[in-house]
Amino acid sequence: MARMEESLLADVVAAALKAGADAAEAVGAERRALGINVRLGELEEVEREESRDLGVRVFVGQRQATVSGSDISAEARAKLIERAVAMARLAPEDPYGGLAPKDRLAQGPFADLDLYDPTEPTPESLEEVARIAEDAARAMPRITNSEGGSASNSSTHWRLVTSGGFSGVYRASGFSVGASVVAGDGEAMESGYDGRSTRYRADLPDAHAIGQEAGRRAAARLGARKIDSTTAAVIFENRSAMSLISPLIGAIAGPSIARGTSFLKDKLHQQIFAKGVNITDNPHKLRGLGSSPFDDEGVANRAWSLIEDGVLTTWIMNTSSAKQLGLETTGHASRGLAGAPGVSTTNLTLEPGTRTQAELMADAGQGLLITSMFGPSLNGNTGDWSVGCAGFWFEDGEMAYPVAEITVAGNLIDIYGRLIPGSDLEFRGSANSPSLLVDGLAIAGR
Repeated sequence: MARMEESLLADVVAAALKAGADAAEAVGAERRALGINVRLGELEEVEREESRDLGVRVFVGQRQATVSGSDISAEARAKLIERAVAMARLAPEDPYGGLAPKDRLAQGPFADLDLYDPTEPTPESLEEVARIAEDAARAMPRITNSEGGSASNSSTHWRLVTSGGFSGVYRASGFSVGASVVAGDGEAMESGYDGRSTRYRADLPDAHAIGQEAGRRAAARLGARKIDSTTAAVIFENRSAMSLISPLIGAIAGPSIARGTSFLKDKLHQQIFAKGVNITDNPHKLRGLGSSPFDDEGVANRAWSLIEDGVLTTWIMNTSSAKQLGLETTGHASRGLAGAPGVSTTNLTLEPGTRTQAELMADAGQGLLITSMFGPSLNGNTGDWSVGCAGFWFEDGEMAYPVAEITVAGNLIDIYGRLIPGSDLEFRGSANSPSLLVDGLAIAGR
C-alpha cells in the first residue's frame, strides 16, 4: 500500500491556505490489520483491513472546521479542502481555537520509542496461535463451551503536518492473543477471559498459558452467590483496578476544569491520595501501548507525575483548554481524523506499593475481591461513584466463595484518600495499576 508521504500532506496544507484558511493541519493515518477468530476448534472469522485516511482541520480567523475522507486522489483532496474552508466560515467563533504555539512544537529527530515490529505473521500462524489459546482453555476442568480464541496483528502509520511548521511521523505495530470460554455446573454458567496485546510479537505471553488462565477464571466463578448488603474492605484486582482510577483522568482534564464540571476543580496542588501514592504518565515508554514521540497537535510531550506522594500536581491539557485556563499545554492533545483534538493520557501507571494481593487480603481480614466491573456510574460534579461487579468474598485473608450481582459505591475523593496500592503491577495496556485496597466501601447485595 502506497504511503501518504509528507509532501502530500504539505500540499494539502498549502492548498487550504490558498483556499482562504488562515491556518491548517493535515493528518494521515494508514492501517493494516489481520485478525483471526476460531471457535470450538473451527475457523470462524478472518478479518483483514487496509485503510488510508486523511483528516484536515482549518481555521478562518477563530472559526474552525475538520473534515476527513479515505479517498486521497487529487480531486477528492481538493473537494475536502473546499468543504473544510466553507464549513469553517459558517462555524461559530472559538476564542480559544488555534494551532499549537510554535515554541511548543516538537523538533526532530524524534526519539525512537521502539514501537514498530516489522514481523508480519501469516494468517495460518495467527490461526495456530488462536487455536492453541482456545484448546488450552477448553481443556481446563469444568469448561463446557467456548466463545472463541483470537489472534491479530496490526501496523499503523501516523503523520501530522501543520502550517505552523510542524511535520512528524511515527509507526507502530500491535499483536494480540486472547481466549474466552464458558464453565458450566448444572444450570449455572460463567464465562472467563484472558488476553494480551503488545507492540512486539516476541513480547506476547505463551498462547497456551493465556488459554489456561481464561479457563481457570471461568471455572473459579462457578457457584457464585449473592450476599447481603454490607460495608466491608474491598480489593480491586490489578486487571480491573484502573476502572477506579479512570474517572480521575476525566476530572483533571483541561476541558472538564474549564467547564467547571469536575469534582476535583478546586483540588490542584492538594493531597488527594494518601502519602506514598504516585501516578505517572509517560509517552516515551519503550514499546508502550500508549507511546508517541509527540502529541496530536505536534507538541513536544514528556513524562509527568500527575499524583506525587498523593498530591495532584497538574491538569492535563491540549492547546485549547490551556488557553481557556490561562496555562500552557501539557502535551496531552489526542485526536482521531475528524473533530478537534481532545485530551488523553499515554502510558498511565499507578506505581506499585509493597504488599502482595494476598498480603492485602490478610491485612483486611475479610471483604470483597473484585475481579470484574461493569456499568459504572459517576456524578462528574460530586465524585459520587458506583459500579456493578463480581468477584470473591474472602475471610481470614483466604478466598471463601465467588459472589455476583453486587454493586459497590462511594465518593471518589473519599475512596482515593484511603486507597492502598498492592505490589502486583502488570503492564497489560496503556493504563495499568496494581491491586488496590479500600478499607471500607458500601456493598449493595440482595
